[in-house]
Amino acid sequence: MNSLVFLIPLSILLLVGAGFALFWAVDHGQFEDMDTPALLPMLDDDRAAGDSSHEGPANAASTDTAETQP
Repeated sequence: MNSLVFLIPLSILLLVGAGFALFWAVDHGQFEDMDTPALLPMLDDDRAAGDSSHEGPANAASTDTAETQP
């Protein structure tokens, strides 16, 4: 019986904390785009990572020719 005095307020605090976290996430747009994260594993690594510093063969050739021309 004494444990209920401790466990009931603890469960209420956890419920309030979970509700606060849910409303914070909704308010900050965490549930706006539900489709894109499911598609990210299917994309190529370069596109999924958003790495713009990676240069493919076409980009490397164009930068080499641009540097050699006066």
